[in-house]
Amino acid sequence: MKFTVHDSRHNERRTPVRGKVPEHKSVHPLILMVIIVLLCALSTYIIPAGTYERVYDETVEREIIDPSSFMYVERTPTGAFDLLMSLTRGLQNGAYIIFFLLIIGGMFSILNGNGALNVGIANMLKALTGKEFLIIPIFMILFGAGSAFCGNFEEYLVFVPLILACCITVGYDSLTAVGIIFVAAAAGYGGAVTNAFTVGIAQKICGVPLFSGMGLRIVLFISLELSSIIYVIWYARFVKNNPKLGGAYAYDKEYNQDKRLDLENIPALTFRQSLVIIIFLAGIGFAVWGIIKKGFYIDELSGIFLAVGILGGLAGGLSPVNICRRFEQGCHDMLLPGLMIGLANSAVLILENANVMDSLLHYLSNALNRLPSVLMACGMFVFHELFNVLVPSGSAQASITMPIMGSLADASGITRQTAVLAYQLGDAFTNIFSPTGGEILAALAICRVPFGKWLKFLLPIFIIWWIIAFIFLIFATKTGFGPL
Repeated sequence: MKFTVHDSRHNERRTPVRGKVPEHKSVHPLILMVIIVLLCALSTYIIPAGTYERVYDETVEREIIDPSSFMYVERTPTGAFDLLMSLTRGLQNGAYIIFFLLIIGGMFSILNGNGALNVGIANMLKALTGKEFLIIPIFMILFGAGSAFCGNFEEYLVFVPLILACCITVGYDSLTAVGIIFVAAAAGYGGAVTNAFTVGIAQKICGVPLFSGMGLRIVLFISLELSSIIYVIWYARFVKNNPKLGGAYAYDKEYNQDKRLDLENIPALTFRQSLVIIIFLAGIGFAVWGIIKKGFYIDELSGIFLAVGILGGLAGGLSPVNICRRFEQGCHDMLLPGLMIGLANSAVLILENANVMDSLLHYLSNALNRLPSVLMACGMFVFHELFNVLVPSGSAQASITMPIMGSLADASGITRQTAVLAYQLGDAFTNIFSPTGGEILAALAICRVPFGKWLKFLLPIFIIWWIIAFIFLIFATKTGFGPL
């Protein structure tokens, strides 16, 4: 990438060369999501409709299901017009994260208006020459800890462009970039030491003391995080030594070469560029403080990053007109990720509106009753892994499933703490696998990584995670883990 201070984004866009044979073939990500939406609509004609009653629980301050109230209701399959309307409903349902993405895209476009971030990243990577692999454990520990202790996930989307630039520059690929962020996040969610959105809510529903059993969860987090770091480092080094064998080689060559920074010709940071970097780091620091101390979420973070973009643009010497133009271009870059999130929400809404979601929950929970007690916790983990595809939200899944899981734990003789452990593990891994998880689709769309390549990348670490999960769940079952 050239280090320039003028607005050249429009000139950087590549246009296809006529007559050139494409180097690869892949399904457009929107087509994949449309197929998933169609399959969900088709399922409303096949799966019987059913529903659980919801009751308000003051302990967790949200509605939870009554596990004994399931009943079949009249089927209301998705019609053609409802299917067409599902897109706009999905976009509205995911608006909070879609507009967060637009602001992130606009912010980075503005901050790069005078080349500040590119020069800053280049200097950092230059200082790590020969030790580039250190960016992997450093960032993965930070992201993993944020997820394990604070429940961070969507917030990490802000780092995707930066980590992508780092990886492309040092010879890794875009799969490595997404893996550094979201493999670490999944490991953190699996450990969930003090994650209020998963363990906190689940323990309250099950009547377990808040954040009890922390010792085992810390060991679990370390095990998941360490295995994840080792795997991503192994993959990154393999790709660096064998670029053409990497899963994203052809796609990075076509879409991400402009992210590569020239480490041999790095200009010195100007005063204005230094101001931009200081403003950006201060914004990140304030956001982290707000998440930990004040419970900041998407609305607050959006406001922070919008302010960072505006202040950074002014400090970088951009005129108001150029700030607006770069913000517009940055939003344009996030259009595809936003549409992917909208379609992912459409699929979930179709199942909910047709009363299919509760039926699937009923069938899956009944299947657990056939398992012996020693395998009940492992079965609960698999149950949550599957159900997490349908309900990616950790807090929503806890409200829906944990009343049932608590009753099953009592009936099978395992502790409710073990049932919570099975839930937190099951809620973690498919967050970065499920096509209904809008955040991971957004990250893949930003990096232009095909979903199929991502699945292939995840397979080895998924096997490792499952083995670790089964070991800890069997241990918890055998030892009567935690308070009842």
